[in-house]
Amino acid sequence: MTKTLYLMHHGETLFNVLNKIQGSCDSPLTEKGISQAQAAARYFSQQGIVFDHAYCSTQERASDTLEIVTDQSYQRLKGIKEMSFGAYEGERQLLQPMPHEKYSDYYQQFGGETIQELRTRVSETLTSLMEMADHQSVLAVSHSGAIYSFLSYISGDYAVSRTTSIPNAGIIQLTFADGKFTVVEIIDPSEM
Repeated sequence: MTKTLYLMHHGETLFNVLNKIQGSCDSPLTEKGISQAQAAARYFSQQGIVFDHAYCSTQERASDTLEIVTDQSYQRLKGIKEMSFGAYEGERQLLQPMPHEKYSDYYQQFGGETIQELRTRVSETLTSLMEMADHQSVLAVSHSGAIYSFLSYISGDYAVSRTTSIPNAGIIQLTFADGKFTVVEIIDPSEM
């Protein structure tokens, strides 16, 4: 039986606007971020999409986005939170190493996570959710780094992060069957 996962990026935050590294730290949704989440709520409503279960990361920007999208009960999961950047948390993005391939284990020396740790954490969490019998249509609100690492895991291609654009409050519709995820489409509700 084929199931559906709607993996959603949180709305725009103050740190997005200020070009700061969010990672495990947090910042509030901006007015635009709230509007983006409202557009996602309209999209789901107009498409008649109903969720069996809803999840978000433990970070406020994800739960605030989810609470705008749906009023159903939900669970926060550490497994889909953003990557920890250690001492780089809250710093300017321009301090990050370039090219991004250096992210692999760069932040570990500063108390952060490796890309492999992030990829494993997110993929194991989402797989275990979708393997549950009563999870036919699931919403999960997460973060760009977590989402990109998951997409690179299921595609087997690290470069997916450079060829795929996931806007704030963007929705990735995936199917799950026979233990495998397949991307159906990437939706930007603010453009609808």
